[in-house]
Amino acid sequence: MRIPVATYRIQFNPDFDFEDAQKILPYLQELGISDIYASPIFKARSGSTHGYDVVDPNQINPELGSPETFDELIEEIQERDMGWVQDIVPNHMAYDSENKLLMDVLEHGPDSEYFDYFEIDWDQAYENIKGRVLAPLLGDFYGNCLENGQLKLSYNESGLSVNYYNLKFPLRIESYATLISYKINTLSQTLGNRHPDVIKLLGVLYILKNIPSETSSQQRRDQAEFVKKLLWEIYQENPEIQKFIDENIDFFNGDTGKSESFNLLDNLLSDQFFRLSFWKVGAEELNYRRFFTVNELICVRVEDYKVFQRTHDLIGELVKSGKFTGLRIDHIDGLYNPVQYLRWLREKTGEIYIVVEKILELDEKLPANWPIQGTSGYEFLNYVNGLFCQSKNQERFNQIYAEMTGLTRTYNDLLVAKKRLIADKNLAGDADNLAQLLKRVCGDYRYGRDFTLAGLKTAIMEFLVRFPVYRTYINQEGVGDDDRAYVQQAIREAKVKLPELLNELNLMEKFLFLDYDEFLSEENQQLWLRFVMKLQQFSGPLTAKGIEDTLFYVYYRFLALNEVGGSPSHFGISVEKFHEFNQERLNSWPHAMNATATHDTKRGEDVRSRLNVISELPDQWEERVKVWSQLNRVHKTQIDSKIIPDRNDEYFLYQTLVGSFPFLEEEYPEYVQRIKDYVVKAVREAKVHTAWLRPDTDYENGFVNFVEKILDFSEDNKFWQEFRPFQEKVAFYGVFNSLSQTLLKLISPGLPDIYQGTELWDFSLVDPDNRRPVDFDGRLSYVQEIKRRSRTGMQNLIDDLMATWEDGRLKLFLIARVLQARQEYLDIFQQGDYQPVAVTGKYCDRIMAVARSYGKHTAIAIVPRFLTDIIEPPQFPLGDIWGDTAIIVPEGNGSNWHEAIVNHDIAASPNILVSQILQYFPVGLLINESVPISDK
Repeated sequence: MRIPVATYRIQFNPDFDFEDAQKILPYLQELGISDIYASPIFKARSGSTHGYDVVDPNQINPELGSPETFDELIEEIQERDMGWVQDIVPNHMAYDSENKLLMDVLEHGPDSEYFDYFEIDWDQAYENIKGRVLAPLLGDFYGNCLENGQLKLSYNESGLSVNYYNLKFPLRIESYATLISYKINTLSQTLGNRHPDVIKLLGVLYILKNIPSETSSQQRRDQAEFVKKLLWEIYQENPEIQKFIDENIDFFNGDTGKSESFNLLDNLLSDQFFRLSFWKVGAEELNYRRFFTVNELICVRVEDYKVFQRTHDLIGELVKSGKFTGLRIDHIDGLYNPVQYLRWLREKTGEIYIVVEKILELDEKLPANWPIQGTSGYEFLNYVNGLFCQSKNQERFNQIYAEMTGLTRTYNDLLVAKKRLIADKNLAGDADNLAQLLKRVCGDYRYGRDFTLAGLKTAIMEFLVRFPVYRTYINQEGVGDDDRAYVQQAIREAKVKLPELLNELNLMEKFLFLDYDEFLSEENQQLWLRFVMKLQQFSGPLTAKGIEDTLFYVYYRFLALNEVGGSPSHFGISVEKFHEFNQERLNSWPHAMNATATHDTKRGEDVRSRLNVISELPDQWEERVKVWSQLNRVHKTQIDSKIIPDRNDEYFLYQTLVGSFPFLEEEYPEYVQRIKDYVVKAVREAKVHTAWLRPDTDYENGFVNFVEKILDFSEDNKFWQEFRPFQEKVAFYGVFNSLSQTLLKLISPGLPDIYQGTELWDFSLVDPDNRRPVDFDGRLSYVQEIKRRSRTGMQNLIDDLMATWEDGRLKLFLIARVLQARQEYLDIFQQGDYQPVAVTGKYCDRIMAVARSYGKHTAIAIVPRFLTDIIEPPQFPLGDIWGDTAIIVPEGNGSNWHEAIVNHDIAASPNILVSQILQYFPVGLLINESVPISDK
């Protein structure tokens, strides 16, 4: 197995393709990256900017380049001894016309070869979608779209279809008979009954109307293809028949303004294997499983082995050929049986590096029986971020938040409320389906037969909104101890809340623990198990949408903690807790990824680094926000009794501006537009004043107007004059948080992952803001200069970097130097133990030190925290400011030390002064060897 030294995440899209990736390989290698970590590269919906809307998992995305350019990229990667970790998407595909497997299902229904590939409930309780799959992809009510002429029949070589803008759905073969039969006598009179083409056309009609019901699916498909081909030949060869069919199509398409003229098309569409509908219908009546709440992504049944094999053919080939050296599994919690999937994948791919996207609560453990190397690093991100949040100020920030916003509800109360909101609104259809399944299961038992659908749904929802983790992993192998504890906790809390549903909740607990009755048949046991596993699949999306995509846009006490996988109720992480986490990680998952930014993060890593500074300055923060609010009151909009933005959204905005404001003046205009786009997304996600399902343009426009007014960079803007000094101060201290965080990522157990562009300061916001183009040419010139000057004049280089710290080269220098050391002493960082290092002296609580040891070598990382009362801008935390603060060297390390970042030696001593270690640079990395790190 190839274990990466360090990965670099690349977001492929039509504007950054394989050729572009090949151009940056010299830069990545110079930086010290060992493996590309690629976003999905399989054929996605045309124009996809992220690649997660796959339409064909067995084809490389042609928008990224040809197979030849992909092979050329791989060849150069291999020549440079680099690897390729590929992000794959087993959970879902795009609900799109380009998805040929799905289109085959929509055309042939039960006769499709891929009928059971997608997670569709064909036996839905709602009559108008029984035997059909809902297609909630219209921008307006179906009737409006129909009568406005937006739904159009068309015909070409591929067959008869209905079109809605770029959407094109094939019609079932029986629809051809309906279309051709219309006014067929007129054609016979024109050409004559004995005309060969009329006879052929009548023959087509006869075949269509007389396909025997007992015919096999394959035979029916063959006959359908034969008829389609024959009809197209007639259409092409005879102008009169072409005119006849075209006129019929025009007639079926109706005349705008004449409602009855659309009856024929309406009847035709009512007879398909799909039902077109307004996209909002998908929130409440649904018979397919989506990715979260995204109608355009339909889930795939990879729990079926043949589906797994079919959708992983190309992945298997690319692994076998050595082109993929690692895999990252997207949304593992969306799968019906994750451990089974991972076992199949391991069997198919062999000993390849595999990590999963998995969100773990603060003390939750990854299932130990998963055959993988760990996660893609969201939990590391939140642990390391929490280190720089000053926990002792939690109550002050509670007070400030309550006073500034008027909000007093606890985080946990809001969490339950927002999960309930999602269950009632955005995922109501999914919740109904789950309740109907439980009702069906209960109906087979006399002790469950009297439970109503409404009661069961209420019990399910009360259980799930109180569920403490994303999901459990109960399967046919039984119930694990952790899963049992999570279920018991949620059931216990639900019973307290709804004692009148005690019986329903007791029954659910019995089901969830797979406490089968002795008389239960194998078939009924499987039905029980199906309910449990479907419930588990639902709990993840409910939690993600309720917390990450709703609560995190409502609860704004301290934005640095509102991160994917984070727990904002925990105001910071102690050093001891961080060490425990890393020691557990080393013991269980030593090769998991360490991330500080991903394509999913809500804000860039350096936005969080800045915001954490505020946690040290509650009094100054409170004073500034009060001043800003007073100055900006004049820019608010009032509509009836509503003030826009409200106090909570205003508080959110000030944190966002302090955290994300750019250093460079030329970026200001673009920044204003980015913030305007961001606040609209944020308030829609919050679902308080506006929402994606029900946009309130008055509120959104009022907020955007507020942003425009306060970000007027003129001398007349008093807010601007008041804002900048505080923001600049926070930005300065944020630099040191960023450097400390970066070093910890690079040396902690696991392997460091760098998200594209974050090797310089990263002040991105949530996607799509974090997928903006990256200036790789500039970064290459920077790293080449750093490498050259490191060899010829290290002190001059450091002086230059510190004098121009705003350009981010300081961070790039740190990454390049530490990755160089990591490559040279790889055993320390991949296999070495992990020990907290004691610190003594005046600022012992402001320095954190960690030792990694393997064989004869030890590396010690030294990072500062909480510097706002130690230094004042523009002073750097170097040298004598640390006074008598010292680290106690772990026993057995008596040799001289080499500081690997700035390349200087330190004599052996039981205690080493921090002022010696951090004499030239704000963070330090000691290695117990007197020979300098070789320059490569």
